[in-house]
Amino acid sequence: MTTERRQQRRGGVETGLRTGAVWRAIDALVAGRQQDIGRPLRVLDLGGGTGGLAVALAERGHTVTVVDPNLDALASLRRRAAESSAGSRVTAVQGDAETLEGLGDLQGVDLVCCHGTLEVVDDPETTIARIADVLRPGAHLSLVTAQRAAAVLARVLAGQFGQARSVVTDPDGRYGPKDPLPRRFHRAELEQLLHGCGFTVEQVQGVRMFSDLVPSALLDSDAARAALLELEEAVLADPDTAFLAGIGTSVHVIASRD
Repeated sequence: MTTERRQQRRGGVETGLRTGAVWRAIDALVAGRQQDIGRPLRVLDLGGGTGGLAVALAERGHTVTVVDPNLDALASLRRRAAESSAGSRVTAVQGDAETLEGLGDLQGVDLVCCHGTLEVVDDPETTIARIADVLRPGAHLSLVTAQRAAAVLARVLAGQFGQARSVVTDPDGRYGPKDPLPRRFHRAELEQLLHGCGFTVEQVQGVRMFSDLVPSALLDSDAARAALLELEEAVLADPDTAFLAGIGTSVHVIASRD
């Protein structure tokens, strides 16, 4: 099977196991905001890489700027945008959180997406503060980042009990020097960080509660992936099982700028 066909079988941003739940929340947010302000949104995708989210938003009519330090990823983004129906509404810029202040045309945006980025930046607080600076009052941040509890569970299931304990006790939630991530977060510390930078948290959901625990051979069909996404949604909607959000590999926070 070719790489292209494998990617198709895993689904796009709307149906992919890693992105489906996040996309549904963002799609609902931008639809509501567009209705409120009477125009498409100006979106900044910080660390947006190859543009799966950016192109999907542009196809909804929004204008999206992707800022990413990786030139290869930006080249893939440009190809993806050119092949879509919304290439003219996607702009690729090489940069990172450190350079946002110098990108004057990005001031006053309606939505910043920061997915899979906060766990690898040099200073999370500075990154959130710079995001706040480019958002207009009342605008939103969609933040997806690594959640600490999931790493504890993953290390336990792998029989690495010492590493699991390290994730619990390490200030950055790392399991050791070979851990590929610089940090992971508790939900409470994310909310505290956002409040300190002038945000009001509106929505929090766990992401990928089960998908990273299920063998990939069991998820090789659209029906299986859809069923798992529906299961995760049902778990979050039920007050008796919603606590399982805490074991999601990632946590998705939507917050508005005060």
